[in-house]
Amino acid sequence: MTTRRPLALLFDLDDTLWPIGPVIVAAEESWHAWLAVHAPRVTQAFSVAELRVRRMALLERRPELISDLYRLRREALGEVFAELGEDPVHIEGAMQHFAVQRNLVVPYADVLPVLPLLQGMLRLGVITNGNADLEVIGMDHHFEYALSSSQHGRAKPDPGIFHAACAAMGVAPQDAVYVGDDLRLDVQGAQAAGLRAVWINRHGSTAHLEAGVTPDAICVTFEELLAWIRGQMQDSRA
Repeated sequence: MTTRRPLALLFDLDDTLWPIGPVIVAAEESWHAWLAVHAPRVTQAFSVAELRVRRMALLERRPELISDLYRLRREALGEVFAELGEDPVHIEGAMQHFAVQRNLVVPYADVLPVLPLLQGMLRLGVITNGNADLEVIGMDHHFEYALSSSQHGRAKPDPGIFHAACAAMGVAPQDAVYVGDDLRLDVQGAQAAGLRAVWINRHGSTAHLEAGVTPDAICVTFEELLAWIRGQMQDSRA
């Protein structure tokens, strides 16, 4: 059976190109330390974990903020500042500090060697629900287009964000492949929008079986992704 030759390869960022958990933990600790100096009432009243609880409570009241986690963090912090009588002049500095720390990511070892090879075969793009800044990180030159949920206004798995990225790149969804680590947001979301979806499963999870999700491919490494893409290019017809 012949499949369509892919024209574009789009990527999730966090936990696909780099591990994000340790970065966020370190960023929040550094952020809390910054607040201790500039807005001490906040850190005297709330630990890192308690500030996280406040953000989640705000998200429950305003679920639309799921598309812009930076705005969620800022507005939750604004509420805390107002409650405690802290000077709101420091909110912007706090957010800038967090943004710097949040972008201190280190790509998985197999990512940077493979991206240029993929770039030579396909047009590369990004669709993310996060707030990573590819230019700051130094990886923007690998991608011709990037779309975040904060820009689009809706988050994955909403099909609209996938369709918007494909339209901006001038490719039909059936000619695009999406690569991500999250079965619901990335794999199901992309497939529901008409794209093929590759699940990056670095830890050998069988969650797709339990969830009843069937990715178009499952890759443990970017080398495996490269091999699968090469196979798609060879086995398909334009």
